[in-house]
Amino acid sequence: MRTTANDLIRLRRDATLERAVLIEAHARAGEDPHDFIPTLPTIDELVVTELRNSEIDDRGLTAQYILARMAGASSRPEAALHAADADRVEREILREIGLIHPELARTVWSMLGRLDAA
Repeated sequence: MRTTANDLIRLRRDATLERAVLIEAHARAGEDPHDFIPTLPTIDELVVTELRNSEIDDRGLTAQYILARMAGASSRPEAALHAADADRVEREILREIGLIHPELARTVWSMLGRLDAA
């Protein structure tokens, strides 16, 4: 995971644009901003998600991770095992992001907490 301060600036800029697009889509659909804005990911959550996805891809685990997430959401008997495998990979990567980017640590720990609560 090789990201610089400039990479984080770019990622935050992209995440700001992405969040604005999400807000516009909800607003155009006639939704009340009071209802949907609290449910949207924060800028830093979008950045951490992008870093996580990039690291999963860099490790060559994208297909396995997506399939494990899908299988984990199924009703098959081994669903819990698949979900646990995907959670393990995600926890490891999120922890690395938090250690490498201390400015994102609060967001990382929040995302880890939601992952553990699920």
